[in-house]
Amino acid sequence: MDNPPWQQKSVIKQSQLILNSFELWSKHDLFNKPGLVDLKKGLLDIKSSPQDLAQKLFKASLIVVSHGTESNPILNYGNQKALDIWELSWQNFTKIPSRETAESIEQAERDRLLAETTKQGFCEYSVIRITSTGKRFKINQGVVWNLIDEQQVYQGQAAVFADFDFL
Repeated sequence: MDNPPWQQKSVIKQSQLILNSFELWSKHDLFNKPGLVDLKKGLLDIKSSPQDLAQKLFKASLIVVSHGTESNPILNYGNQKALDIWELSWQNFTKIPSRETAESIEQAERDRLLAETTKQGFCEYSVIRITSTGKRFKINQGVVWNLIDEQQVYQGQAAVFADFDFL
């Protein structure tokens, strides 16, 4: 039996990148919204080990996803809530281009949002997304931010949301 994703070294490292970058941008008072502030308070506990933080992030009640820096970015993280919503296993979720989470009609808006985030470092958004089985849902009050490593190198983007409605 495979270990849970949050026990894998690469996932622990990605979790740290997500959380550290979240902390970098949150000092700008971005996350004073119900639900999102819980992520910061509940996860960024300096007493927790990287493994504990990875487990907490994976099991969080918020939806957290990230993608890398490929020309057609591939999803490289989705916590359990994300896997449930998109109706995919970890293995399948982390193989798909992030653009496939949006319908073709939404691609221009998605591209605009990601470009704005790349420029500004973070962005708030409300958008329509689609599950792997074609179910549409609206994300309300999400936040997307750049992932920046310890050397200040851009490593992709992450997003978090708590409020969504199936359409």
